[in-house]
Parts: sequence; C-alpha cells; structure tokens
Amino acid sequence: MKFEGKSVVVTGGAQGIGAATAVLLAERGAAVAILDWDEVNGIKTVRQIEESGGKADFSRVNVADFDSVERAVARVVEICGSVNSLVVSAGIQRYGTALTTSTEQWNEVMGVNLQGAWNAARAVIPFLQKAGGGTIVNVSSVQALATQPNVLAYTVSKHALIGLTRSIAIDFAAQNIRVNAVCPGSVDTPMLRWAASLDQNPDSVLEACNQMHPLGRIAKPREIAEVIAFLAHESSSFVTGAVWTVDGGLMAQLGGAPKAA
Repeated sequence: MKFEGKSVVVTGGAQGIGAATAVLLAERGAAVAILDWDEVNGIKTVRQIEESGGKADFSRVNVADFDSVERAVARVVEICGSVNSLVVSAGIQRYGTALTTSTEQWNEVMGVNLQGAWNAARAVIPFLQKAGGGTIVNVSSVQALATQPNVLAYTVSKHALIGLTRSIAIDFAAQNIRVNAVCPGSVDTPMLRWAASLDQNPDSVLEACNQMHPLGRIAKPREIAEVIAFLAHESSSFVTGAVWTVDGGLMAQLGGAPKAA
C-alpha cells in the first residue's frame, strides 16, 4: 500500500498510535501533517520521519478548538496543495463514574475525543470534496463496544465516535469520501502506561492487560497503524461506515467463563 503523492493529516500524531501511523504512512510515501498539543513529541516524530527521508510537518493544535484545527488544515493545504486523508488519533483517558466525573472532566474528554474528531472532519472534508474524494479513519476503542468500571466519560466519547463515523460515512458516500473507525484493544502507548502508573503496582496492571487478550499480549502501536493504513488506502475502496476491532480477540470471548478442566 503506497501513498506517493498523497497528503495525510494525523491528529494526535505526537505519540502512541498516531505517531506510529504518521511514521508508517510517511514510509510509504505520504506527506504527513501532525496536529497535536504535545509540541515536544510532535517535533520529535517529524524529525524521525525526516531523518528517514520522509516528509512531515507539525502544528501545535488544541483539537477541541475548531478555529485552531481549521488554521492548521489550511496550512497543510498551503504546503501540500491538498488533503487526501485524515486520521483522528487524538484522545485522552480520564476516570470516574456518573457521580464522580466532574463537569470539567466530562467537557475535557468530550472536547478532545468527540468534538476534536468532528472539528477535524469538518475542517478536512471540504478539501476531500475538492480532491474528488478521500478517507477518514477515526481511532475509537473497544470501549466503544463495551465498557469497564469507572470510565464514564471515555466510554461515552468512544461510543459517540462510532456514531460520528457512521453518520459522516453516509452523508458523504456519494462524494467518494469513505469514513471508518478502528477499535483497538490495549496498546502499548504512553496513555496506557500512564493509566497503569496510577496503580501501586503498574507492572501487575500491564500483565493483566496482556492476559485478558486471547493472544496473550497487548498490541504494538504499529500493528494498529497497519489497519489504519489499509482503511486510508484505496485497497479498502468498498469499505465505509465500518467498525474494525483490532483487539487480539478480546471482544470475541465471553467474560467470566470457567477455565477448562
């Protein structure tokens, strides 16, 4: 799957799945524009791409602010001439129930995980229309399909991201704009390691994450990036409005099953 002559916007491309996706797409010929709040790691990822002979640019963006996203996308068009694909990987995790989640936390999570995806889409879609079509891949989560305790805002935002994906896919299918979502299981990212660090024994949390996946391990960011690349590429030309689980078999099993004798 080659991306020569294509320009791709990646939100949340400074670290984790977003960074792995940016690096992979650049390796395959795309000019990659990283939009992220994390300037240090964003610039680091751009340098990694450039040192490998790829093309990349970084814009410091708060994805919850549409004006900021719109300006960054306009910069991409100015540099690259067009936008062909959007990958929405910006996301944050916060913990709390319906009673313990504060209004500030709720708004923060929804602003990044949901409104950020909408902001990116509405900034990019006009340019996809001008280009005669393109792709959007939203990085959701298995917590868009089920949930764990104490993650109200995150789970709601990821469920809603599936609705956003399907709605945009239907609204713009006739214009050859394909929109899909990827739902990873646990992935070895800075966000997961931060979450594990909240426990008194972070290593035990990471091992539990390994064991809850039938494949016996968590994913590497590059493994998720490979699926994102497929959905962003013309190889998936008849795929839109779809939800792809990339979870090591996690969602295929029933929880609480007794061990076989």
